[in-house]
Amino acid sequence: MKQVAVFIVLFVSAFLSACSNETQVKAWSMIDAGALIVDVRTPAEFQSGHIAGAKLIPLNTIGANINKFGTDKSQPIVVYCQSGSRSGSAESLLKSAGFTNVLNGGGYGSLMSVKEKVDNGEIKLGAPS
Repeated sequence: MKQVAVFIVLFVSAFLSACSNETQVKAWSMIDAGALIVDVRTPAEFQSGHIAGAKLIPLNTIGANINKFGTDKSQPIVVYCQSGSRSGSAESLLKSAGFTNVLNGGGYGSLMSVKEKVDNGEIKLGAPS
């Protein structure tokens, strides 16, 4: 019985990891295709490390800075934060403002982990959908 429980935990962990990686792979595909990259963390978090080319627009300032997202409501935008929670809120705010091609890329660490796998050839990027 204990072995079955361990197997289930490992299976679920692997499944969740694969699902999570799918989002990050899609994010990197969009970034490679020229998406606007927006870090919604605090300035201190941004200073500790961020994706090259990312704009810092903290979550609590998105409303006041909506003009920084441009006028093309269909442009690809990838938002990220530390864990994916704030970027989920940012995604919702942007979609409610009329932006139609916004992706919550999740957490910075997860994105960078997938980027390392892409750079090492372990993961191949496809065309963004």
